[in-house]
Amino acid sequence: MTVLAEKNSPSLAVPAAGGQLPSLTGMRWTAALLVFVYHVRNFGYFGGEGARLVDWAFGAGATGVSFFFILSGFVLSWTAREGDSARVFWRRRLARIYPVHLVTASLALVLSLTLVPALTPSGVGETAANLLLVSSWKREWWQALNPVSWSLTCEAFFYAAFPALYAALRRLGPRSLTAVAIASGILVILLPWANVHYAPDWTLASFPAARLPEFVLGAAIGRLVRRGEWRGPGLDVSLALTLVGYFLTRELPNVYGPAACTIVGLGLLIPAAAVADLRGLPSFWRRRPLVVLGEWSFAFYMIHILVMRAGERLFVPHPHLPVEQALPSATAAFLVSLGLAWALYAAVELPGRRALLGRRRRTEVRVGAGREAETGAPDSAGDVPLKGSQRVGSDA
Repeated sequence: MTVLAEKNSPSLAVPAAGGQLPSLTGMRWTAALLVFVYHVRNFGYFGGEGARLVDWAFGAGATGVSFFFILSGFVLSWTAREGDSARVFWRRRLARIYPVHLVTASLALVLSLTLVPALTPSGVGETAANLLLVSSWKREWWQALNPVSWSLTCEAFFYAAFPALYAALRRLGPRSLTAVAIASGILVILLPWANVHYAPDWTLASFPAARLPEFVLGAAIGRLVRRGEWRGPGLDVSLALTLVGYFLTRELPNVYGPAACTIVGLGLLIPAAAVADLRGLPSFWRRRPLVVLGEWSFAFYMIHILVMRAGERLFVPHPHLPVEQALPSATAAFLVSLGLAWALYAAVELPGRRALLGRRRRTEVRVGAGREAETGAPDSAGDVPLKGSQRVGSDA
């Protein structure tokens, strides 16, 4: 049954940019880098005054994953194809994320048997749950194998829900879509509030159902932009609100950290960047180096924690070094992660996607030239609109 079909909608006649959203790709790199430095902070590279500065600047870096979740919903809603079935949609999503997930999970398993015993899963069940992208539904398994793959479990849940979600959203007018977006944002704020005030001890940060409202928010605002009905502020105001929420995160209990304080800013920033691209307005994130790095960002996100865990075993765990020593150590971890990310992107992500999609993918690319086509998500998250065989869109 076709569930992603688009009825006659004049908003699909996008401006001259052809539906390409390179600023969102550049933003993906910014979010991935934010998560990396957040982990530098958690691993204790810096000591003394350097540690205090890094904690102030990057202690809220987990909000980068919230960006990925909102972006994933936005891009999937923006690029939903007319006539797609749920099965075809799920096949493309699997091709988008699974090759890199399988390789990094295998690498994590090798490290657990050799250099990093702390990565060893509790048994076959935990390993299988991770490979099937369901591990973070069980509290004790949320960091199974590759610790960051918990976010892929969330993404897999979002993908499972998207065909039904989009079938509902595409029937809504602008007021109803706005109401869905606002309600989703409020729910993101209320869940941690309830956790603090009523102490039910929910696991909000990694539990897929608890992160679903961020994805729904993204899908609703993506639909508004696609219809040409978005009326939010521009990039400058949206970025300012995002930064205010980001630094407010440090002043509230940790349970608010993953998303509650930044949900308003990010919910405005992502569509503002998309509209800037469509209208040809200035955007810092559209610069070619950022777009290229954004294309590597999923692989970078998936590999960086394994590099840091291996480095911790090879050198000194939580060294708390002075700035002049910590900076070279963090830079080395970054460069190794970036080099491996490029290798994963070129040798695993792209070939794996082609292998899983095969001839169908090549035919779709030829037929889809000049229209918006597939996007991917960071998956920890977004897809890449294609024009012909050129990859230039917003990939998460």
